[in-house]
Amino acid sequence: MRILIIGTGAREHALAWKLAQSLNVTLFNFGPTYNPGIGGLVEEVGRGDVADVASIVAYAQDQKIDIVWVGPEAPLAAGVVDALHGVGIGCVGPTQELAQLESSKSFTRDLLAKHNVDASPKYKHFSTIKGVREFMEQDLAGEVVVKPDGLTGGKGVRVMGDQLTTVDEAIAYCEELFAVGAEQVLLEEKMVGQEFSLMSFADGIHIVHMPVVQDHKRAYVNDEGPNTGGMGSYTMPDHSLPFITKADVRRAQEINEATMSALKDEYGVEYKGILYGGFFAVKDGVRLTEYNARFGDPEAMNLLSLLESDLVEITKAIVGGTLDMVDVKFSHQASVCKYMVPEGYPDKPVKDQVINVGFVDTTTVNMFYASVDETDEGLIEKGSRTVGIVGIADTLEEAEKKAEAEIQKIEGPLFHREDIGTAPLIEERTVMMNDLRK
Repeated sequence: MRILIIGTGAREHALAWKLAQSLNVTLFNFGPTYNPGIGGLVEEVGRGDVADVASIVAYAQDQKIDIVWVGPEAPLAAGVVDALHGVGIGCVGPTQELAQLESSKSFTRDLLAKHNVDASPKYKHFSTIKGVREFMEQDLAGEVVVKPDGLTGGKGVRVMGDQLTTVDEAIAYCEELFAVGAEQVLLEEKMVGQEFSLMSFADGIHIVHMPVVQDHKRAYVNDEGPNTGGMGSYTMPDHSLPFITKADVRRAQEINEATMSALKDEYGVEYKGILYGGFFAVKDGVRLTEYNARFGDPEAMNLLSLLESDLVEITKAIVGGTLDMVDVKFSHQASVCKYMVPEGYPDKPVKDQVINVGFVDTTTVNMFYASVDETDEGLIEKGSRTVGIVGIADTLEEAEKKAEAEIQKIEGPLFHREDIGTAPLIEERTVMMNDLRK
């Protein structure tokens, strides 16, 4: 089995690491940089833009690739899966049409509404500024979330009370989005509660759910600072989270199942890949925040570290529509992932600075490289999330201590969030949900 991984971040390093544990697999990688963690696991690295569909197809054909794992969202939105299918290569990732689940937020809301999947907050999308003020003030009472319709790398959403303080500010942001070319802007009711992620393996007919995860978007300790792509994440031994119920988890699973079915019913095409639902536990149940059409980053590092089953077998089952024939198991342990990022991240990160990871004990934690490059000077950070450290243990407390002890050993102009996976932060979220649902 010859498998190509598109992308060169920590998510893709985790994929390569897990796939490489299988017998009789040869791995290849394609992306814009050389990730030394991936480089040591693959037969060859092809360099190029992950959204350059023609180059990816040519590389896959040259290397006689059997299956392609699509890591990031950009190639999915660009139609790389359609092009690969056109030359007979299977993919873990949906077609361009189905990938609109991530690349167009209004597509997702309208799909769920049409198929009576009760998962959305109150919403409306606009192609001009006309009617925006009325909807914000009359329908949402000013409690609005403004979302650009397309891909924004997790950094384009603005929420009333966080990045926005008045309706006028929200309208000004909508005008700004239209001015820079946004075709549509989605306005949604602000949800109050706690966020969590549920990812599922999907072959278009069958679906297998993974443990739920909580990511941390804010850059600084105590959930302060600007939003990022994710500073770290954790899972619990029971595959749930302390602030949600079994009913919440089951409802999120039902929404993923209904969404996969809705896509097949609507388009006659099977969704093959990772169905990643971002959810909000709210006062009266669970709401969908948004969908992603690929593994989350950093959550992939947690989940692939816990996966006990053969990922190559799962890969073949996704492509072949036989997921029901694979026994997918995850370890009943806790995991804590913490990201080391450059000083100034995310707004003004330092770049091209030498870092040293040589003191990290990789026999006690998993270490995954993200935005790095290997040079004559050594390992350098490239201005985005740099290295992910994952601690695994029987309890969350032990897993957090492992991750924290080892991430402290990384040297360079970097920082991380010490509070991810710690009892005070989780207790605060649990109390908040208990108060909300009294």
